[in-house]
Amino acid sequence: MKLGGKGDGKTDSTKAVDEAWKAACAGTGKQTIVFPKGDFVTGPLNFTGPCNGDIVIQLDGNLLGSTDLALFKVNWMEIKRVDNLEISGKGKIDGQGAAVWSKNTCAKKYDCKILPNILVLDFVNNGLVSGISLVNPKFFHMNMFKCKNITIKDLTITAPEDSPNTDDIHMGDSSKISIIDTVIGTGDDCISIGPGTEGVNISSVTCGPGYGISVGSLGRYKDEKDVTDVTVKNCVLKKSTNGVRIKSYEDAASVLTASKFTYENIKMEDVANPIIIDTKYCPNKICTANGNSKVTIKDITFKNITGTSSTPEAVSLFCSDKLPCTGVTLNDINVEYAGKNNKTMAVCKNAKGTATGCLKELSCF
Repeated sequence: MKLGGKGDGKTDSTKAVDEAWKAACAGTGKQTIVFPKGDFVTGPLNFTGPCNGDIVIQLDGNLLGSTDLALFKVNWMEIKRVDNLEISGKGKIDGQGAAVWSKNTCAKKYDCKILPNILVLDFVNNGLVSGISLVNPKFFHMNMFKCKNITIKDLTITAPEDSPNTDDIHMGDSSKISIIDTVIGTGDDCISIGPGTEGVNISSVTCGPGYGISVGSLGRYKDEKDVTDVTVKNCVLKKSTNGVRIKSYEDAASVLTASKFTYENIKMEDVANPIIIDTKYCPNKICTANGNSKVTIKDITFKNITGTSSTPEAVSLFCSDKLPCTGVTLNDINVEYAGKNNKTMAVCKNAKGTATGCLKELSCF
């Protein structure tokens, strides 16, 4: 506000925010940018480093994204090449996406124009995002690329169930990412882990509605890198389209491996497809029907997963005949179909592993 920003919900404060970033990035030691109580409207914000000191963005008020799409080239709030970053507070970052969701054509067109994401972290090391709310993005809520050692905790992330492509937290080519004590409800994946990512810890997350907690999709582009060392523990999924999911393209363009995943102590509440590995993922029907998967999936553990399924198939392992899934462990899987006129079942193709302590109907091996 000292630089001319106004929290009246109408005045464009982009210039004031840009000036605040420039001053903070040029300063030494710990620099804090404060958004006091109020509603601050801005267009695109490009926060680029490297900076001379540590940066704290303290959000006590709310940030509102302009609904004028002509202002945006790519994203709304993009933070690039910054080390030692903190975004915290009790405020809200509101993409005001409902005004533009009708312009999203991705369900009909594979190479659609991507609308602006809310918060993008590129090449950020040692970051903390805590306490804030992310709501109603034009596209994704949060995207991380080439980031390392990022902690996300105590966030509330929401968009209507029918909002298009409103993934909550996506990451790719990143490492040492922790997502803790966060509540998510959305129109797409609650969390999606893309290629080239390793060392992910997801704990005490509530997801629903949405498409669940996903690894992938994998293999869409050339030169994708492996995904390894992913742990999902102590989470609850509520009425989501999937529970925990690994998905790869049937005619993958890359040779890569997804390995060393552990899903443990997870409760399903009326979830469709609670446990699913899908190596024949093919949105928009763009794939070759008999494409050969090039994605190896191995050493995957599902342990103490309980609750109810809204579909009879509580466990679905659809693996490639040319590259079967190996080292799959099902331990204490007790998810039951909540409906009538059918029974709980597992559907398993080309998966190899062991099953112990599971409902009899869910023992694939």
